[in-house]
Amino acid sequence: MESFQKETLNTYDRHLLREWLQILSIVIGAMMGLLLMQVLYDDFRELKDIGARASDFLIYFLVTIPGFLGLVLPVALLISLLFVLGKLHRANELIVLRAAGVGLLRITAPVWLIGVFACGATWYLNASIVPWSVETSRELRTSLNYRHAAKTLAEEQVGVIQSVAFDNRETNRMWYFNRYSNFTQKGYGVTVSELNTDRKETQRLIANQAWYDAKRGGWVFRDGQILTMDPLTGEMLGPKAFEEEFRGSFSEDPEIMLLIDRKAINLSLHELKKLMDFYAIDENPKGLSYAVRYFGILADAFGPLLVIALAVPFAVSGVRVNPAVGVSKSIGLFFLYYILMNVANALAAKNLMDPLWAAWLPNIGMSTIAVWLFWRLR
Repeated sequence: MESFQKETLNTYDRHLLREWLQILSIVIGAMMGLLLMQVLYDDFRELKDIGARASDFLIYFLVTIPGFLGLVLPVALLISLLFVLGKLHRANELIVLRAAGVGLLRITAPVWLIGVFACGATWYLNASIVPWSVETSRELRTSLNYRHAAKTLAEEQVGVIQSVAFDNRETNRMWYFNRYSNFTQKGYGVTVSELNTDRKETQRLIANQAWYDAKRGGWVFRDGQILTMDPLTGEMLGPKAFEEEFRGSFSEDPEIMLLIDRKAINLSLHELKKLMDFYAIDENPKGLSYAVRYFGILADAFGPLLVIALAVPFAVSGVRVNPAVGVSKSIGLFFLYYILMNVANALAAKNLMDPLWAAWLPNIGMSTIAVWLFWRLR
């Protein structure tokens, strides 16, 4: 009997995996197709207007699509599991196995195994593929804009960001650019104020242009003057003009300067980590939203197991329950998940909750519900 049951379960395992992976691949393909159509609808006209060629379109879409995988995978897991397990339940296959004394966890063991692999895939996607996709697609789009603008504008007017301000409290330096060109990687109309520990200005450097020289490890300033200040009275002690001034002690990263005040949801994991580390130096509350987003992306790696834990109880509920009821309940739980996520983010933004706990709170809440649902199925 035991060998028969073992052989039967092995056959069932292969049957379950075959049915599920077929549906999962179809759902992922369909969702990626819909997202591709959305990208085409949103970006095709804009890319065409800035002179994108056929090869540019192909590269842009190939680079952009992987960025959606982290979003698609949990939803595809939910839909495919509800469909396949519901189908097997209505065919009485799950009922027969449970009547034979096989536990629900053993019946769904192949699903959990794939779920563990999906967690690893989600981690890799969120940590490597999605950030690469976000940054590369943005760079491609930006470079196309620059190429188009360079046909009609002067070099220093291409890719310009107006009024860039940056306060580096670690080194007590305040920066201001009238404009910064991503095309030339230079700032124009630059003012840098050096402050003492009491935040009083001691020196002001004004330049027509400035750029970061990675080879020399510092900032180069062109055509300007240095003003020395008395920190007690604020009186200017005397200007000193220069054609070129190099400051090796100025190590500010231009990328950080341009990321300041951008929405966390639009940044990659790499960019979030940079801003999080920068704001953590002086415990600036502005860094909380970036920290919540950063830890949230890491917590999402456990999303596949959470999806499985919620989908299985609804999919194998009583035969008298319409499958649509299970689907609606599971979708309702995901709405609850997003409510918990928004509440946790709001608490973290007001410094009422640690960003790490805020990122994990929705997962903890949903895991508690999943454990309760499985307990009811005993």
